Amino acid sequence: MIDVLIAGAGPAGLMLACELRLAGVDVVVVERHETRPDFCRGFTLNARSLDLLARRGLAEPLVAEGWRVPHAAFTSLPVVLGLADAYTDHPFTLGIPQTRVEEFLEDHARELGADIRRGQELEALDVEADSVVATVGGERLRAAYVIGCDGGRSTVRKHAGIAFPGTPATRFSLLGDVSLADPGALPFGVTTGPGGAVFLIPRPGYVRIVVEDPRPDSPATLTSLQSAIDQALGRHVELIEPRWVTRFGDAARQAERYVSGRVILAGDAAHIHPPAGAIGVNVALDDALNLGWKLAATVRGTAPEHLLESYHSERHAAGQQVLASTQAQALLGNAGDDLRPLLDLLTRIAAHPAGNRAFADVVTALDTRYEMTPGGSHPWLGRLCPNLRVTTADGDTDVATLLSGGRPVLIGDATAQGPLDVVAATFPDHPDLRAILLRPDGHTAWVGGDGLDEALRHWVGAPFEVHA
Repeated sequence: MIDVLIAGAGPAGLMLACELRLAGVDVVVVERHETRPDFCRGFTLNARSLDLLARRGLAEPLVAEGWRVPHAAFTSLPVVLGLADAYTDHPFTLGIPQTRVEEFLEDHARELGADIRRGQELEALDVEADSVVATVGGERLRAAYVIGCDGGRSTVRKHAGIAFPGTPATRFSLLGDVSLADPGALPFGVTTGPGGAVFLIPRPGYVRIVVEDPRPDSPATLTSLQSAIDQALGRHVELIEPRWVTRFGDAARQAERYVSGRVILAGDAAHIHPPAGAIGVNVALDDALNLGWKLAATVRGTAPEHLLESYHSERHAAGQQVLASTQAQALLGNAGDDLRPLLDLLTRIAAHPAGNRAFADVVTALDTRYEMTPGGSHPWLGRLCPNLRVTTADGDTDVATLLSGGRPVLIGDATAQGPLDVVAATFPDHPDLRAILLRPDGHTAWVGGDGLDEALRHWVGAPFEVHA
C-alpha cells in the first residue's frame, strides 16, 4: 500500500511530494498530462513564498534565475506597494515562469525519491475505513491518504463528495500571450479606451495582454481577443504570433473541508478565485508547506490527534482571506461611479507609508499568523520566524539552514528529548532571546518562558523530557 497518493503535478502536488519525501514518506504522484504545458499560467513568486522555500534551501536557486521587482501587486490601485520595510527576508516579488518553478520542484522531488507518473489520470475514488482506493489508468492503487492537487475541477474533490460553495463567474476576461505587430502600440500597464481597458505585461519575446470579454460564449481565439481589444481601445492594435489564448472569470469558491477523513485537498482543488494579484501559485505552495509535515507525522503515527485537522483550520481561514482580497481587487478593477469613492479612499490609504505596508503584507500573506498553543504576546508567535542569525559551538548559522531538514527545531538554551532537532545556541542580534521552538514550516510555536512542554505536546505530539 502507498503511504500517500497525490493527484496533480502542479505547484501544490510537487511541493507536497518534496515535503513528504523529506520526511521519508512513500509518495506517488499521478498527472494526466504527459508533459508540462507549453504555456505559462503565472510568472511570480511573492515574498512569503520565497521565505517559505528558503526554509528548505530552495529559494536561492530560483532567485538566481528570476528578476526582482521591489513591490507587490494590487490590481486597480494606482499606487505601488513597496516591500522594502515588509516582514520578510525577501523584500521583492520574483519574476519567474510557473513552468520553471514546476520543473525545479519536480526535479527536486525525484531526487528525493518521489514516484511521479505522467500520463496517468485519476478516474475514480473509493474511500474505505483505513485506506483509499484510486483507479488510475484502469489500475487500482491503494493508499493510506489521497491528496487532491488536481485543480479547480478536481476529480478527487468530486469523488470524495466535498462541497465547493461560492459564487459563479459573472464577468469574464480574455488573456493572450501574443506579440504586437507594432511593439510600441501599447505601453506597459493599463491603457483605457472608449470601450474599456487593456492591461499589458511585457514578457521575454512577447506580451501578456488582458481585456474584458464582451462575448464569453464564443471560443477564446486570437480573433476574439483581437476584436475585444479593438472594441475596448476604439482603434486597431494588431496582434500576431499567438502562443496561448484563454478565458477566465471572477468565480470564487472554497472547499467546505480541506480534510475529509483520508482525502485532503490543496491548491486550486481547495479554492479558486479571481487571478488578481497573481497569487495562485503562491497559495498552492503555502498549502503544501503547511500540510506536508503534518501529514508525514500522521502517516508515521507520531502526530497528536488534532494535528492534521489543523491544516484545515489554518489554511481554510487563509483561503478565505485570499478570496476576499482577490474579489475586492476584481470589484475595484471594474469600478464604476458607485465604487469610485471607495477606490479613491483606498488609494489614499495605500499612499500613506503605514497603509502601503499593510496592503503589501495582506496581498502577499506576509501577515499570516496561525493560532499557537500555548498562546502569548510575542510578535513572532504564530508568524513565520525571521531568518535569525544563530551562534552554536560550531560557529554561525541561521534559522533557514536549521529548518532545511523539515523537522521541528528547538533553538537556544532549553533542551528536550524527542522527535525534533535541538540546537544549543545564542542569538547574537537578539541577546535577550532565550530560546524558540519552530514548527517545520518555520512558524514560531513558542518563545522562551513557560509552556515549552505544552507546545511540544501540541505540535510534535510524542512524549518529551524537557530541561528548561
